Amino acid sequence: MLVSRPGRSARAIVVVLASCGLVASFMQTLVVPLIPVFPRLLNASAADASWVVTVTLLAAAVITPVSGRLGDLYGKRRMILVSLALLIAGSVVSATTSALAFHIIGRGLQGCAMGVIPLGISIMRDELPPERVGGAISLMSATLGVGGAIGLPVAAVVAENADWHVLFWMAAGLGLFFALLIVKFVPESPLRTPAPFDYFGAFGLAAGLVCLLLPVVKGATWGWTSTPTLGFAAAAVVVLLGWGTYQLRRRDPLVDLRVSARRPVLFTNLASIMVGFSMYAMALSFPQLLQASASTGYGLGQTMVESGLTLAPNGLVMMLLSPVSARLITRFGPRPTLMTGALVIAAGYVFAIVLMDNAAELITASVIIGAGVGIAYAAMPALIMGSVPVTETASANGLNSLMRSVGTAVSSAVMAAMLAQLTITAGGLTVPSLFGFRATFAVAACAALAGVLLAGLVPKTKVAPELVGVVQ
Repeated sequence: MLVSRPGRSARAIVVVLASCGLVASFMQTLVVPLIPVFPRLLNASAADASWVVTVTLLAAAVITPVSGRLGDLYGKRRMILVSLALLIAGSVVSATTSALAFHIIGRGLQGCAMGVIPLGISIMRDELPPERVGGAISLMSATLGVGGAIGLPVAAVVAENADWHVLFWMAAGLGLFFALLIVKFVPESPLRTPAPFDYFGAFGLAAGLVCLLLPVVKGATWGWTSTPTLGFAAAAVVVLLGWGTYQLRRRDPLVDLRVSARRPVLFTNLASIMVGFSMYAMALSFPQLLQASASTGYGLGQTMVESGLTLAPNGLVMMLLSPVSARLITRFGPRPTLMTGALVIAAGYVFAIVLMDNAAELITASVIIGAGVGIAYAAMPALIMGSVPVTETASANGLNSLMRSVGTAVSSAVMAAMLAQLTITAGGLTVPSLFGFRATFAVAACAALAGVLLAGLVPKTKVAPELVGVVQ
């Protein structure tokens, strides 16, 4: 275990890395307020404009395991700076044009910033004193949800009161600012994995993930039985099976599948998919419910900014609970903590099914769900890092982040399909029905309960000494 070097305090390392995580996850919701008007802004069809959101999701899924492995090989701080450089470049591209093709490129580059979170978690384990690691990791892991929750109202305010390109200039400025802070306050970990980078494995993983996630995200648009959907799904099976065989035969694989198949890692990753699914269901359904017209019989008729502010407490609760999560992990262990978090998420959706008549009730439901997400997300890195060699922490955390991304991608497709099918007509418009919203909440609750069951299959293990403690 290393101790942060003179002139670079542990507190500064935690604050800077967690802030970078917030910025990276903010990119996921940066354009959400603009989704209804993107066809007009980009002079494109709604289906084509949706790629501005989809490409960020795909890029994030691909980059997290790749950047984690590169961090283990060539330096974690170096790869964080590369991730932020890609964010800055993508933001500048999107800020200087209204052409759809360039926006898709820019948003793809912005999605690469998600590699910051698993890299930051690994730096914390390498650099911080033992008593600070647990709380710091909890905080960093929580930024996956917090950034998106806080970013939604911020993006809405900017989008309503300024030219929409300002959002991307703001993102570029944030990326540059935190890159400078990384250089000043975060040391480079000397821990390395002396092995060549598996370029062919990285390409195979990227190809397999794209083939897997494209039909999941676009299936509702293309048609679930259409040739593109079935073709990409079949290609994903072939490519990922071939990739897995190649990884098992390679001496220095991109992802050590033997380690990933260990029971603690495997079931933690499977539970991560379920938690990611249930978390993203709220981000998709609650804003629509809040902004729906009162003529629907259930809508609250809020503006874009009002709905964003209504959901902002969700992110704040995730942040505030990070030290509490660390204490739970220290006292009870990461497995019970993960199970508790997933159970709280399910309780939040049950609350929403029963009580969703006004903003106060939806705020309460979102806060309960946020509390569960904060607790669950904090436990995942502790389970992962307690089960893998120290030289593979970045790549293992990258794979875990990938599993959460798969969960959010599947959630996006399932929730969109359900709300599109379960509709009513109000004011001459076809909108999701009240039953449709309650059905999505029920599915999300079931996913969270599945996460409880999967986490229960993780063997009982003692938390490594460096993975406990709280932020002082």
